Amino acid sequence: MRSVRDTVQGRDGSRRGWLRGAPPPWWVRIMPVGLLLVVCIATLISPQPLDIGFLLGAIPPLAVLSYGPAATAVLGVVVVALQHARVFHLDHPGNTDLLTIGFVALLSVFVSYVRSHRDAQLDLERTVAEATQNAVVPPLPEKVGRVRCTGLYRAAQRGTLVGGDFFDVRESPRGVRVVMGDVQGHGLSAVATVASLLGAFREAVLDQPDLPSVAARLDRRLLVDSAEARRPELFATAALLEFSPDARTVRIIVCGNPPPVLLQDGKATEVHITPGTPLGLGLCPDDAYDEVTLPLLRGDRLFLASDGIWEGRSPDGTYYPLIDRLPGLVDDDPGATTERVWGDLVHYCGTIGDDVTMLLLTPEPTMEPTGIK
Repeated sequence: MRSVRDTVQGRDGSRRGWLRGAPPPWWVRIMPVGLLLVVCIATLISPQPLDIGFLLGAIPPLAVLSYGPAATAVLGVVVVALQHARVFHLDHPGNTDLLTIGFVALLSVFVSYVRSHRDAQLDLERTVAEATQNAVVPPLPEKVGRVRCTGLYRAAQRGTLVGGDFFDVRESPRGVRVVMGDVQGHGLSAVATVASLLGAFREAVLDQPDLPSVAARLDRRLLVDSAEARRPELFATAALLEFSPDARTVRIIVCGNPPPVLLQDGKATEVHITPGTPLGLGLCPDDAYDEVTLPLLRGDRLFLASDGIWEGRSPDGTYYPLIDRLPGLVDDDPGATTERVWGDLVHYCGTIGDDVTMLLLTPEPTMEPTGIK
């Protein structure tokens, strides 16, 4: 199974495109040489001189798109040399302006030098960003305890790898605990809050006796951060789950977050639970959270989705019908399921303006509870 990080990195080049920093496609790399060959062949096979020498002036600028300064300089020298090769009939007065071609070639070498150094700096910054991202939200393991997990994350802010949505799956003395949430805002401005919340969750998982206590710890963390940052409006929504050690039951509380969806017997059912107040407001004591306990059978799955999915809308304003469409998108491969949901969401809504996060959890109970179906 693939984690959110594997999914992002595996699709990174196709998502960014070559105009956003990905390596140029093959057809861009062959354009300068291809144009050079076309001009040379056309002039050789034509019985009459062709006035197409001006096309050579486009070769150095095209080389800038995908080649370094050395290769661009070589192509520039070749272009200038062709002006003097009588066999190509390109040196007749009026066909080309040799000085202009030479100037364009020199300018292209300079631009290629600047671009190659800029690309190297961007690659370094992206490497640092990926390292930071992995430190804030490490890749999900394929399995935690008796729960298999896979996730998918798409940041709303272009060019970023992490934003306002977050999730984590950790093993605790009381079973596997899961958090999925959404902090105020998205993009780079939300990264610090995500890192703070995940750090608090990982600590609370080890020593807090139940889910309301974990939620209280996260709530306190946000209150402290809000006071220190002088941002009283800082808050987050979250769903917290706790699988029993044998994975036969799961406890759930939600703090202003959409509830999980239970996938069972080919049907998708939204878990009925009264949501508590969002984290960071300091309004909900430990005993005020509504906690639901669900029995689990082998083959059951829990699907958690962020607001970016639940609140996705088609161009005519219709909300994305997740519950209705989810059963038809389920695949035996959890990674394929999340990719199908993502593709279906994009097809339905067109433009996605919020962070999109999915988490698919597949418990493996030690044995099916008797009398529950």
